Amino acid sequence: MRTSTERLDDSAETTAGLRIPARYRHDWALFADWCTATDHLALPTTPEALARFLHEHPAAPATQRRRVSAINTVHTRHGHPAPGRSETVRRRLDAARAARADRLAPLLHRRAAQLPVAGWPGGLFGRRDALLLTLAATGMPFARLARLRRGDIHVDAGTLVVTATGEQYCVSPESAVGASPAVAVYYRWAEIQAFLDAYPNTDLLAQHLTDPVEIDQGALTDRQAQQPLLTPIDRWGHLPLMPQPMTAQSLAALVRDHLAGRVPARTPLPLRKQRGQDDNPHVQHETEVDLDPHYYERGVAARRQARDSLDGLAEVFDAIEARADALLEELLTVLEEL
Repeated sequence: MRTSTERLDDSAETTAGLRIPARYRHDWALFADWCTATDHLALPTTPEALARFLHEHPAAPATQRRRVSAINTVHTRHGHPAPGRSETVRRRLDAARAARADRLAPLLHRRAAQLPVAGWPGGLFGRRDALLLTLAATGMPFARLARLRRGDIHVDAGTLVVTATGEQYCVSPESAVGASPAVAVYYRWAEIQAFLDAYPNTDLLAQHLTDPVEIDQGALTDRQAQQPLLTPIDRWGHLPLMPQPMTAQSLAALVRDHLAGRVPARTPLPLRKQRGQDDNPHVQHETEVDLDPHYYERGVAARRQARDSLDGLAEVFDAIEARADALLEELLTVLEEL
């Protein structure tokens, strides 16, 4: 069945009414015919379909780049995202880039597995940075990493799936049995964010990372799904009160420091004792408190007395303001006579 983009004739118009620049007609016709033959949609197409087209039509790098440019131009001129800007297509066009990403991926995964997941604040930094390194191993650009939201990532049949600007990045299991180690990395950071959703308190988070308790990671609300996935952390383990993303520059610098071994070990910080705790910070003591039965009566009487004492204060302020205005008027008169 022919798609919305029929074979191009010699005019600037297709039968579907698409206007194709003259220099791109041949490349677009080749792509549109391939889509028809393979039952793919040409407009809009997917990065995966474009990558397959390039694979099945080998050519010189300059020719492939021209084809991608043609397909991108047609898409953008008709209000669709350019499929050639995806990492999938970039890897197909740039063999050196793909080889570099493939070489770095195992190093990033290995470094992520070495980071701490418990302790304060090392476990907090370790969990966030492990997810950053895992996602960087997919080849996702840092600008795109910085824009990720909590709702952009999920687990599907043991595979970590990230959707960014219409493109999917997957970290599949190494074998047919079990889940990818990246899934555990993601769940550890998601646990931190779920804990802060329920208990937005740094001291309680420190207690949790020292002596973890089970946290229910239910479905995200619409507001939570729109919150940044990777957020900054200060040296004391505080996250922003209003969730904000890390910048692409910060993410890139952090990944480089991890690969170079320049990230310093986090010095353990002491936990604050909560009220009712002895030397064991995890033992809670219940203290019975007797409330004065006349507490509310005394409070009401104090407020009534305050109201009576302040009654008429507005008149005093009005008199002071009138006197100040009179003094100002006298001062202006003296200045005019000088």
